[in-house]
Amino acid sequence: MTNTPGFIHLHIHSQYSLLEGALKLGHLLDLAKADKQPALGIADTNNLFGALEFSEKAAGKGIQPLLGAELALDFEAPSERVMERNHDRGQFGKSSVVLIASNETGYGNLSKLVSRAYLDGEAGRAAAQIGWLDRQCIEGIICLTGGPEGAIDPYFAQAQDGQAENRLETLRNLFGDRLYVELQRHGRQIEQANEAKLIDYAYRRGVPLVATNEPFFGTRGDYEAHDALLAIAAGSVVAQTERRRLTPEHYFKTRDEMATLFGDLPEALDNSVEIARRVSYRPKTRGPILPRFAASPDQTAEEGMAAEAERLRVEAREGLARRFEKYGRDERFTIAQYEERLDFELSVIIKMKYPGYFLIVADFIQWAKAQDIPVGPGRGSGAGSLVAYSLTITDLDPLRYDLLFERFLNPDRVSMPDFDIDFCQDRRGEVIRYVQGKYGDTQVAQIITFGTLQAKAVVRDVGRVLQMPYGQVDRISKLIPANPANPVTLQQALDLEPQLKAMRDEDETVADLLAVAQKLEGLYRHASTHAAGIVIGERPLTELVPMYRDPRSDMPVTQYSLKWVEPAGLVKFDFLGLKTLTVLDNAVKMINRNGTKFGLTDIPIDDAETFEKLTKGDVVGVFQVESPGMRRALVDMRPDRFEDLIALVALYRPGPMANIPTYCARKNGQEDVEYLHPLLEPILAPTYGVITYQEQVQQVARDLAGYTLAEADLLRRAMGKKIKAEMDAQRGRFLEGAAAKGIAKGLANTIFDACAKFAEYGFNKSH
Repeated sequence: MTNTPGFIHLHIHSQYSLLEGALKLGHLLDLAKADKQPALGIADTNNLFGALEFSEKAAGKGIQPLLGAELALDFEAPSERVMERNHDRGQFGKSSVVLIASNETGYGNLSKLVSRAYLDGEAGRAAAQIGWLDRQCIEGIICLTGGPEGAIDPYFAQAQDGQAENRLETLRNLFGDRLYVELQRHGRQIEQANEAKLIDYAYRRGVPLVATNEPFFGTRGDYEAHDALLAIAAGSVVAQTERRRLTPEHYFKTRDEMATLFGDLPEALDNSVEIARRVSYRPKTRGPILPRFAASPDQTAEEGMAAEAERLRVEAREGLARRFEKYGRDERFTIAQYEERLDFELSVIIKMKYPGYFLIVADFIQWAKAQDIPVGPGRGSGAGSLVAYSLTITDLDPLRYDLLFERFLNPDRVSMPDFDIDFCQDRRGEVIRYVQGKYGDTQVAQIITFGTLQAKAVVRDVGRVLQMPYGQVDRISKLIPANPANPVTLQQALDLEPQLKAMRDEDETVADLLAVAQKLEGLYRHASTHAAGIVIGERPLTELVPMYRDPRSDMPVTQYSLKWVEPAGLVKFDFLGLKTLTVLDNAVKMINRNGTKFGLTDIPIDDAETFEKLTKGDVVGVFQVESPGMRRALVDMRPDRFEDLIALVALYRPGPMANIPTYCARKNGQEDVEYLHPLLEPILAPTYGVITYQEQVQQVARDLAGYTLAEADLLRRAMGKKIKAEMDAQRGRFLEGAAAKGIAKGLANTIFDACAKFAEYGFNKSH
């Protein structure tokens, strides 16, 4: 293979062929790179879940990504359909073809076709109808006949040659010279029986042949683990014969192996390369595309942005004036200082081109409040925005609580703003329906998420399909530590738990179980929807991303997950359903049912009787503070101001918990409050000298080392990530700035280290 690649994979099933493919994208690309493969084509079953991720990762490895899908295609209307039994598989055939996008138009058409297979297909079954296909909707798409489990081969296998050729003619008339007859050689009886018929048809009708491999796993040694995966998918056991099985040959073959395998049909190998050369497009990441809010359709993008910027300015200034009128202001700050902060935030928001985002969020929150739908006061870093407070997105005055806008939106770090918005759990759906009505059903969707085979679950699944005793599998599973926030891998469990390692070393059956489980661990098990994420597009979403239908939801769902839907150009909005808001709303209604006029905003935050109950730990049923540990901390702290509760919630987490005794002792006068430098006192005095919030790290960097708050946010992030090169650079910058303020190098180093240690686990105050 000196002048040409010799062979290109076109029909790979990655981890996104759920409970079917066992090739994680990183491992797949490593295999291709090791074999110096210049291009690679995935064709996951009925989806484009991994298309953008694969496109970006393959290109990053210097490999040309070929984007396709193995799509079920119904040649008959539902009323006429007869599912033919594929005896070689022991179940019904897929009746699929492989569709590969050759250019931008082709990828758009493929994305729409796969989307329609879910959105317009039969409930619980994604399939395209042959009647949907016309020359326009398949322009730019290359078609392979699908192999032994595809739309053609099962009919040849059952001696229904006429039906097979009729389907081939239908595809040939549609795709023309973009149709290829697919040949596979895995040693299966159906492949051997059909090959002569397929070649005969191809030669008679002038349709080119193409060799494919259709790998589902990496190496021959992964076959048993993959077979267990298929048993898990079927709800069966490995020993059962009447279920779907593949062969050890369905591994990722090298180019040389394929050249040897198809040495008698070099044209079929050459055509795999020809197809790759016909592909001239891959989807790429792009910036956010927001729906227009205050712009008219006839305006240019620049005019629309200017209109939205002006509307945001007007609404924010008018909103701030209404806040002053209703709630007053923090007397530590003048009206001029509030207005200066507002103007600064507006300038950053407009410069970063996010006015539309703020207007959209403000619109649906204001609508919800007008419908008496309970909305949370604001949490997350968005509470640090005065613009958000002015627009009633949040109900917290950030100046009153020393919250920093740069913690939310940093002009030195371009990233989308992200408000976490809580709605009454029972009425959240009403707000989503309002958004759908405003922007259109085709422009609003939920976001897909993928459940994975994690350590404990995969051990139980594999144990079941290997028919091991339940009690034995249960004991093994219980030795794996449970940590939902940061799940433990099987390897970590073996390293941490000597008893588990001993069981593996002493029992060959357990060793086999763990070996199979480790190969399957981390694969995607199923698709569902993100609990809160909603995307809103400025055009029908099928024009931007492929879409999916979750049988449990009446809304369309993006096929890209949260990590990839935003790089695809969509903007996420969080609609969280919070039971606590529902409980509070019910309580208010009960109070008011006899004519009382009472609202949550009527409750003072300095009520002495409330703090007395908190000090006694009388908080059963109170959100965030009802655990035994929290109740103990409240008794020790003896809170008498709202700021103490903010500090406790921030400190009561792994890591910062060690500072709770110090905070309590200093607050109650049992220990002196000390500061490493006088400049730290105004920053740390509210928390008795204990670094408690990420915002305090930013303020330390500003006041002691001359950082801007935006630069200090980058320092905080660098400390949290603990990247040595970045930390070394930041340390130098911090020491230089501290020296300019007359702070000795040794002391500056001590302060930097204290901030860095805290930043590893620190909490943002606005949350």
